[in-house]
Amino acid sequence: MLFLNAVIETVIVILIVIGVFFTLLSAIGLIRLPDVYSRTHAAGKSATLGVMTIMVAAFLYFMSQGIVNAKILLAILFIFMTAPLSSLMVNRSAYRSGVPLSKNTIGDDLKERYED
Repeated sequence: MLFLNAVIETVIVILIVIGVFFTLLSAIGLIRLPDVYSRTHAAGKSATLGVMTIMVAAFLYFMSQGIVNAKILLAILFIFMTAPLSSLMVNRSAYRSGVPLSKNTIGDDLKERYED
């Protein structure tokens, strides 16, 4: 039993470290990337993964204490569904309102779709 608790705690710590890494990576991407499109991509993907792994760690912690919390599972599901979609919508809104692309952008795949 003691060995199993140590393994569960180790898994929880590893998940938290991974989540913090992805969240930090997202914050660095928001600061360093050149345009709104790259920034929302960084925030939408890596922040979602970071928050989800931290919430999985929280779920495992409560589960090891004998508490099954369905609210955490629902939060993980909703974040998984809504965060990437919201970053996509911010990107599309920025594009349709005329926010310029970065100078280093090679292709513009949406140009044909939204030409007047």
